[in-house]
Amino acid sequence: MASFELSWTVEKDSNGKLLKQFLREEGISKTALTQIKFGGGSIFVNEVIETVRYILKEQDIVRIVFPAEAPSDGLICQNIPFSIVSEDSYVMVVDKKAGMSTIPSREHPDGSLANAIVGHYKNIGLQSTVHIVTRLDRDTSGLVLIAKHSHVHHLLSKQQKKHEIKRTYEALAEGVFLEDQGIIEEPIGRKADSIIEREVRSDGAFARTRYTIKTRYKEFSHVQLMLDTGRTHQIRVHLSFLGHPLLGDDLYGGGMEKMDRQALHCSHLTFYHPFEDRILSFSSSLPDDIKRILLHGSKRQF
Repeated sequence: MASFELSWTVEKDSNGKLLKQFLREEGISKTALTQIKFGGGSIFVNEVIETVRYILKEQDIVRIVFPAEAPSDGLICQNIPFSIVSEDSYVMVVDKKAGMSTIPSREHPDGSLANAIVGHYKNIGLQSTVHIVTRLDRDTSGLVLIAKHSHVHHLLSKQQKKHEIKRTYEALAEGVFLEDQGIIEEPIGRKADSIIEREVRSDGAFARTRYTIKTRYKEFSHVQLMLDTGRTHQIRVHLSFLGHPLLGDDLYGGGMEKMDRQALHCSHLTFYHPFEDRILSFSSSLPDDIKRILLHGSKRQF
């Protein structure tokens, strides 16, 4: 199995730079350089092993080989079918079905998307562990972004911190919203008597959700949402706080009559591909259970 590696041809403006500075400017983190030095990686200049103290010359060929990665201990390799929307040497976009955990938990140690990815990597001969960039709750469906190496994960995480990875969600929320669009800006923290549940609380972390109403029905609303922050259960908590919990979200007050899971789907994903120098956008159609409710819902007449 080939190791992950990157290479560059040194241009005129980098002539005389220390290799260490050059690599940092190319997005190689201090942690990655340490791992390369002590974990079995290598740095070559013109196919000769060099240290980061090497002084670059124009037209030098720099190549770094990252240490081999292995799946985390205890992460079971499973051949579980899952939907791959897009895949290249660096990233993978997956359309996760509802009911599948993104990563294993104490309650669900196997059957997760991470277990399935380990199985997929084994089948294609990729030596790596699982790097989830955008995570979804177990019962939320839709698009998930995966990095296929720790350095790729590092670069995408930097985008995430700058809110440059955009995700759009569609949801069915109880009741009828008065406004066509709005912003929910309420801090979210862990509920005192629960290890799972979150709530709006004054000492919580800043959280902001933008929403637009797509269609109003007599008993619920079809809502499109975008996150400016990525707090745990953010959409579920914010909509419940407004008095419009998601259909099927019994943890946050949603009724179970129409749905047996929260009616939430990640429908669009946009990010900058750091190795192809372009913005990629992906879409996922609503799953059948949400479509069914929309099909049989009675639209509200004004």
